[in-house]
Amino acid sequence: MIIEFIFRWAHVLFGVTWIGMLYYFNFVQTEYFKEAEAPAKADAMKKLAPRALWWFRWGAMFTFLTGVVLLMSVRAFSYFEASAVIWVGSLAGTLMFLNVWLIIWPKQKVVLGLAEGDGPAAAAKAGLASRTNTLFSGPMLFGMLGAKHAPFIEASTTGLIACAVVLLALEANALFGKLGPLASVKGVIHMSVALTVVIGALLYLL
Repeated sequence: MIIEFIFRWAHVLFGVTWIGMLYYFNFVQTEYFKEAEAPAKADAMKKLAPRALWWFRWGAMFTFLTGVVLLMSVRAFSYFEASAVIWVGSLAGTLMFLNVWLIIWPKQKVVLGLAEGDGPAAAAKAGLASRTNTLFSGPMLFGMLGAKHAPFIEASTTGLIACAVVLLALEANALFGKLGPLASVKGVIHMSVALTVVIGALLYLL
């Protein structure tokens, strides 16, 4: 009981760190870089961005690991089994974690000059994955909270599969597609809210 609570506390703490940095990159730093003078931008990329990315990627790592522990605990697993909603949040969170470590961080190393590669192409790939993570953050939180705090949702297997298809299609866009409406801060916020509504509707209706 105590151990489970400690892991839940740590999961939320690491999650706040991770998602806080995600929003900082998408809503603050990216927009600042568009307007910054060249010397200021160069200094930020050398001294600020690497530090921020360190907290970002390790926040993601420990959010994921503590989530896996909670998901696989006997007590938690029996609870999750009764509610498909948590699996939607878990899928979204897992995709976000993989985006951080397999796309965003490797591409950002190229952008920052820490690895060889095509800087502009790497920046575009990292940007799309980061925007996709911002898109997923709304449904992810909905899934995490909905399992316990939205008892009116009794998701079926059909609803769960439909949500998984939607999330995986959007992840495919993160890998091979374009920004589209995710290009602007306003666009990604609106799309995240809209996606959360769609996910909630699929879980509730199917």
